[in-house]
Amino acid sequence: MLVGAFYFPTDYGMDVAELAGALEARGFESLFVCEHTHIPVSRRTPFPSGGELPKRYAHTHDPFVALSFAAAATRTLKIGTGICLIPQRDPIVTAKSVASLDQLSGGRFIFAMGGGWNAEEMENHGTRYETRFKLLHERALAMKALWTQEKAEFHGEFVNFDPVWQYPKPKQKPHPPLLLGGETDHTLKRVVEFCDGWFPRPRGGWEPKSAVARLRQAALAARRDPKTLSITVFGAPADEAALAPYREAGIERVLFAVPDADRDAVLRVLDKYAPLLKG
Repeated sequence: MLVGAFYFPTDYGMDVAELAGALEARGFESLFVCEHTHIPVSRRTPFPSGGELPKRYAHTHDPFVALSFAAAATRTLKIGTGICLIPQRDPIVTAKSVASLDQLSGGRFIFAMGGGWNAEEMENHGTRYETRFKLLHERALAMKALWTQEKAEFHGEFVNFDPVWQYPKPKQKPHPPLLLGGETDHTLKRVVEFCDGWFPRPRGGWEPKSAVARLRQAALAARRDPKTLSITVFGAPADEAALAPYREAGIERVLFAVPDADRDAVLRVLDKYAPLLKG
C-alpha cells in the first residue's frame, strides 16, 4: 500500500517545496494539495465538518503553482490535487495546466477532482450548486478530448468548442490518472463512468473492505474491469492497527494529513508518521 500526504499549501505554513523534499526524503510516495480559489465572507453554506471554517481554507496557494514548486524540488515524489474544484475552473485553461505540469514533472501528476461544497464560492464563478456535477462531468470529458485528440472538439450543454489545437499533451498516456472525490453511490457511478479511481474520505461508517466491494460492484454493473480502478483514501488514520484493514482490503494508497503549521511542527509530524511507511 502506498502512503502519501495531503496539505493545504497556505501562505503561512511550511513552504510547499521544502515539504515536498522532506516527504521524499522520508519515503512518502506522494503529496496532494487542497484547493479553494477564495472563501466568501458569507457563511450561508455551513462547514461540512461543523463549527467555524478553519483559517487554512482562505489562505491556500493555487494548487498548480504550488505543485510546480513541489515537483521542481523532488525527483520521484508523485504530486496531485486533492481535490481540484472543477466546477470553478475553465476546462481549457485547466487542461493546459494539467498537461504542462505532467510534462514538466516527468509524468508524476495525479488529478483528483471534486464538485465542492461551498455554494457561495461556486456562485462567484458562475456555477450553480444544483448542477455542479453535470458541469464537472462535461468539463472532465472536454479535458480528456484536449489531452488525447490532435484536433479536439466538444459540444455539450455547459462546454462547447469547435476543433482546436492544444499542446503540450500530458506525458502520461492517455492522460494522468483521474480520481473523483466523494463517498456516495452517485460518486461511484461517476467514477466507473469516466474516471480512473475513487478518492473517498473515511467518514460516516466508511470501511475499507466494504468500500472495495462497493467499487467492484459498481464497476461490474457498468461492465468495467474493477482492476482498472484504484482507491486513494484522503485522511486515512495514521495508526498501524487502524491501517491494517486498509492493507488487507487492497487499498492502493492512503494519505495522511499534514498540518498548516511551521516547519519544525510539520517535520515532527512527518517523523511520527515515518514508521508507518514500512508496514
